[in-house]
This record gives sequence, C-alpha cells and structure tokens, in this order.
Amino acid sequence: MVTQIELPARRGIPMLLLLLGLLLLDIGLLIYAGKNGIKPVIIACITAIPVLLVMLAGFFMVNPNESKVLQLFGQYVGTANVDGLRWANPFYAKKAVSLRVRNFESGQLKVNDSAGNPIEIAAVVVWKVVDTAEAIFEVDDYESFVHIQTEAALRNLATAHPYESHNDEKLTLRSDPQDIANLLQKEVQDRLEKAGVEVIEARISHLAYAQEIAASMLKRQQAQAIVAARTQIVAGAVGMVEIALQQLSEKNIIELDGERKAAMVSNLLVVLCGEENAKPVINSGSLY
Repeated sequence: MVTQIELPARRGIPMLLLLLGLLLLDIGLLIYAGKNGIKPVIIACITAIPVLLVMLAGFFMVNPNESKVLQLFGQYVGTANVDGLRWANPFYAKKAVSLRVRNFESGQLKVNDSAGNPIEIAAVVVWKVVDTAEAIFEVDDYESFVHIQTEAALRNLATAHPYESHNDEKLTLRSDPQDIANLLQKEVQDRLEKAGVEVIEARISHLAYAQEIAASMLKRQQAQAIVAARTQIVAGAVGMVEIALQQLSEKNIIELDGERKAAMVSNLLVVLCGEENAKPVINSGSLY
C-alpha cells in the first residue's frame, strides 16, 4: 500500500530570484565573452541557458486546502502540502488533489428492508481526502469510488434493519435516525479507508415506502394511531368513572346497587368515549 510522504518543496520566490539572477549573470558573461573572444566561457554560457530555462519549469503553485502529488518517471516521490509558489525537480509530474470538504448525495435507491418491505432511501455523505497517495494510487478514481461505496453501504444498512418497528425491534430506520446515521458513517468509513478518505458525516436524506405499498402502509399507520388514541381515551374514561363512583360513595350523595352502578358506568363510558357529543335525556320521574 502506498502511503503519503511529505515532500518539503523549496520556497518558490527565493528560487525564482536565484534563477533569474543566474540567467542575467549568464547573459552578461556571454556578452562579455563574445566581445573579448573567450570561447570556453561562450560555450559554457550557451550551455547554461537551456539548463536554467529547464529549471524554471520546476515552479508550481499549491492553493490553500490543496496538495500536489509528485512523481518522477512514474515513481511516487512525495506530496507538497504547503501552499504558495513552490519549486521542485522540473522533471516531476505534478497532480493536484483537493483537500476541501465535499458532500455527495446518493440517488434514491429502491431496496427491501429486513422485513422484506420495498422502500426508497437516499443519503448525504460529507467527506474529504486525508491521504493523497492512497487516493491517487490505491483506487482508480477516488470520487467515483466514494459514490459507489456509499450506495453499497446504504443498501447494506437498509437491508439489515426494518423501516419501522413491527415486533418491538430495537433499531429501525425511521425511529432511530441518529443511531442509523452513526452506523452508516462507520460502514462508509470502513469501505473508504483504503482510498485515503475521511467521512465527516453520513445521514439519511430520504426515507419512504415504495409506491406500490405506500397506500397500504399508510392505512396501517393510521390504524395504529387510531388504536393508540382509543386506548388512551378508554384509559382516561375508566379513571374518570372510578373517581366519580369513589366520590359519590365517600360523600354519601347516593347509594347505588350493583345493577345501577353498571348502568352508570355504561352511560359514562358512552359519553366519554363517543366520537360525537352525547345528547342527554332528562328523567322527569323518580330515579327508579
């Protein structure tokens, strides 16, 4: 495995001034030697000009949050990370790699959750390159690698967990977004480790049942909501009836036998649990 090597490339401005000074000196010597007919100096100065011009080709620019990967005839030499004008061997091939934070949103994938229900799911991944050598040499195209491995990790995560709880599952895609995000980030990071990429954040951006079962699942959710609401209403009504009977008995307001207690409980439950407002019937006769 190729790992990143820090290459301390020379500062560009001092080298530029040095090479320009040498070039001017060489031209001055060439003129002087030409006037005085000093052939060895003329030959040396003419030979030095192309050498100096080739050395001028060694300058390159490193932008902030960018690295330059340097190769000499196909061999990895090192990475220049310090920004600004730099100089290195003019025969080095230089390839820029951005170290900026990037984000990628996957397309909506259609997969089956652990319960076999077809769902649509998508995710957003925030990432950056931390090892330029691995990013360039260990994978063919690290950006494409990030996209494909993210979708693969998302598919794997979706098939391992249910969309929502049916049998008291501990972890579901819909009810535990933060835990699911942590699992997704870890799985994507494991897959991208060899590409020199760090995953800063991974989070589900879209989650829904597939179209063919969306209507049926909506009815199921509505039924669950109705059952939960009815359960709470009945529990509250039973408590209110209990309090009413207890207070009537403690304050000796009225004595009710078992049959009339049952009738009272029935009437109170109808009033409290009914969907519409009750319409009372006034008894103008005696209680019995």
